[in-house]
Amino acid sequence: MSTTALAVVLGSHTMSMRAESWLDGQLIADNIPIADGSESRDRSLAVPEQISLTVPRRDQGFDWDPGTDPAHPLAAFGQMLRIDYGVDVGGQFEWINRGWFLITDSSTDDATVTVNCQGLLTLIDEADLVAPFQPSSTDTLASVIRALVEPALTCMFDGTLIDRAVPLGMQWDSDRLAAVTEVLDAWAADSYVTEDGFLFIEPVTDSGSPVLTITDDRDTGTVVRWQGATTRDGAFNCVVAQGEDSNGNQIQGVAYDGLGDSPYRYGGPFNPLPVPYTYQSSLLTTVAQCRTAAQAKLTMLRRQAFRKLDVTLVPHPGLVPGDIVAVTGAGLTSAPCVIETMSLPYSPGEMNLTVRVL
Repeated sequence: MSTTALAVVLGSHTMSMRAESWLDGQLIADNIPIADGSESRDRSLAVPEQISLTVPRRDQGFDWDPGTDPAHPLAAFGQMLRIDYGVDVGGQFEWINRGWFLITDSSTDDATVTVNCQGLLTLIDEADLVAPFQPSSTDTLASVIRALVEPALTCMFDGTLIDRAVPLGMQWDSDRLAAVTEVLDAWAADSYVTEDGFLFIEPVTDSGSPVLTITDDRDTGTVVRWQGATTRDGAFNCVVAQGEDSNGNQIQGVAYDGLGDSPYRYGGPFNPLPVPYTYQSSLLTTVAQCRTAAQAKLTMLRRQAFRKLDVTLVPHPGLVPGDIVAVTGAGLTSAPCVIETMSLPYSPGEMNLTVRVL
């Protein structure tokens, strides 16, 4: 986004939506008329992105009812939508790409067509392995992920990740996405689909500079509230990652929650004894790998079981889960928080975020 657009979206602004439909790498429709809709993202889900669109059945002489035509732009036979959010900047729209989404179903009534889409990880989630997958002696963590994911999604890797060989004897029987997740866990890595449709793999982290400052200001429509529910379910103060070395000996690494302000910190009031989350992977062959994987898993678990805020604000089309924001309100002052879930309207309305205090 340009500096001008970033300034505009911090307050009330004029917005518009547009979408293109692609099938088998070919553009089959542009400027699909979006009357209403919403986008939700939750990075705790296997497929984080969910889209719902309402399209007029007829617009400018074109029938948007997919009917029985498998090649229709809104049919669910491999069609993908590229969706852009437009911000009026000085009388013309600047378009912000929200990404690529796979049409999963569409239905028609007398006047409108309802289209539902999901993120591109749906292609991996629905593609169970036909036969057991066994890496070769030359495979690495990166090549295994590529073999499981491509050509449905093209992989990109952060340059700071250190690749390593996969132990002999590994095998995954059916769940393709679970296999990818196991490799990522052992690598202490995370993944997300970029707005260009690539699967980007990077180290697990919750650090970074805030991309936005959010201040509780009811006059401008920004509301910051603590979530009312708390639970001990899913809360741990340490993670034990277990593996096996080249001699067949069981090894493990442990990561403790040592943050001084963490309500789950080890030795604190949550429980003075260890409350472990334990997982095992044959991809872990050294104690150092186990410790790194345990620390990454602890970071991932904190995404689900830590203090959270609900934020309502003017829609900001530049935000996605994983972004760091600075929040002032609900007793906090410029507190770094990470976006865990979000809901972005595709017509004038309010945006909702769930952010976790770091």
